[in-house]
Amino acid sequence: MKINSIKKISKIFIILLALALCLSSCTDDKKETTGNPTIGESNYPVTLRIVSGSENKELEPLLQRFSKENKIALDMKYQGSVEISRILGQDNIPYDAVWPANSMWISIGDTKHRVKYMESVSITPVVFGIKESLAKELGFVGTQVSVRDILNQIQNGKLSFCMTSATQSNSGCSAYIGFLYALLDNPEIITSESLKQEGLRADIQALLKGVDRSSGSSEWLKTLFLEGDFDAMVNYESLILSTNEELLKQGREPLHLVYPYDGLSISDAPLGYVDQGDKKKEEAFLKLRDFLMSSEIQADIQKYGRRTGYAGILPENLNVWRKEWGADTQNILSPIRMPDSDVLWEALNLYQTEFRKPSLTVYVLDFSGSMYGDPSEKLKDAMGEILLQDRAAKNLLQASQQEENIVILFSSDIISISKETGNSDIEKLYTVVSKEKPGGGTSMFEALDKALDIVAGYDLQNYTPAIIVMTDGQANGSMSIDDFLRSYNKHGQDVPVFCISFGDADVKTLNKLAEWTHARVFDGDKNLIDAFKKVKGYN
Repeated sequence: MKINSIKKISKIFIILLALALCLSSCTDDKKETTGNPTIGESNYPVTLRIVSGSENKELEPLLQRFSKENKIALDMKYQGSVEISRILGQDNIPYDAVWPANSMWISIGDTKHRVKYMESVSITPVVFGIKESLAKELGFVGTQVSVRDILNQIQNGKLSFCMTSATQSNSGCSAYIGFLYALLDNPEIITSESLKQEGLRADIQALLKGVDRSSGSSEWLKTLFLEGDFDAMVNYESLILSTNEELLKQGREPLHLVYPYDGLSISDAPLGYVDQGDKKKEEAFLKLRDFLMSSEIQADIQKYGRRTGYAGILPENLNVWRKEWGADTQNILSPIRMPDSDVLWEALNLYQTEFRKPSLTVYVLDFSGSMYGDPSEKLKDAMGEILLQDRAAKNLLQASQQEENIVILFSSDIISISKETGNSDIEKLYTVVSKEKPGGGTSMFEALDKALDIVAGYDLQNYTPAIIVMTDGQANGSMSIDDFLRSYNKHGQDVPVFCISFGDADVKTLNKLAEWTHARVFDGDKNLIDAFKKVKGYN
């Protein structure tokens, strides 16, 4: 979001603050809003546990119809495709079916070949959606656009965009690999030697410098865009089309779709059954597969902006792909070829440690008295997954060479502030966290306000910033959420405050905080380590 835009609407923010606080008192507590619903009734004889990419959440109305007609419950768990690949590599897979965005994640993760009956449910390319007026200004309307054309506009300071993390989400990964292909002049396939090619590092770093907000989820990136004031985003064509529908309802400018001709990647949305010897679940899965692949439902899926083949869309659904938005239904999709798995992982590690825009992360951690014992030990263990680089590398969450990490520990007052630049000494921050003992009150907003002051000292054009606060109680310092949000508006910077709730955390307050700063709340009660890993995927 542009800083001047924030300043222009800061008065409106202040006016709306009282209303937001009032309305929130009428709402129920809610924690992480990732949307992991059970579709259907609890008394249905069979429940299929499905781990799916977040982009499939839009298809829930069709899944609800299937569940009702067949008396089969669907327990949906939305995860990034990279995480789905990791799950498939486990000895015990806690799901009956997988539905990632791209079949390569099944190929990479399913080393024991336990997934069968795999079928591509739909196809959608990963594209740029750029504000219509800006796309015209850049000369991107009515012409073919290359990745280098986009890079040139980023270097000229005329274009920035939102994108999911390449190491946590398929849309970000697919876009990133497409960028690499184009910048390498479209080799037959990317190899390890290709990644060392002269000039690639500078080009990809310059391109990724255009990322002004990141996300761990394609669906949430859409939500972020609708709530913010951004120029462009990289996402699935289907999600950009549905974003445009929402923008029109809001009376806002739609996005113009840009398909980089030399770096186009696609999602083929494969649905596969995890064979664990349960015949009833196998039969239920085959019913689901046949339902989704039927002519009637394939036509319905097209209404969500998803193609059901590499060419051709039913005439009655062409209105979903509006020509005035730049939607291309005439050309057959010619996607890039994904690299072999070992080269893919090498490319993702380079993204995480060298190529991506550096992170600026301030961890604000609760060490009040209520954290004594097991809670603080879980917190320390969770921070180890981020700060201890051998553990972080297992989840592609390791630090880059230029990023900034700051840890603020608080109780009744700010206990300590520690900072490390780069990845060589970041583990010193873990030592600080691991040695701290809980005690005292919960002056959370004072600590968050200090985090804002610290972030204000950086040029955020050079970083992907985030404040991550973890708490298990209610703030009881002298500063209220009203005070903090006023301070946030005065700072005039678009810095998300991601919240991890634990124990008796005041979830209503955390939700207000996250919504105001275009962030989200993660539930740490079930698995604090998992919550920290998820939130780190957002910057």
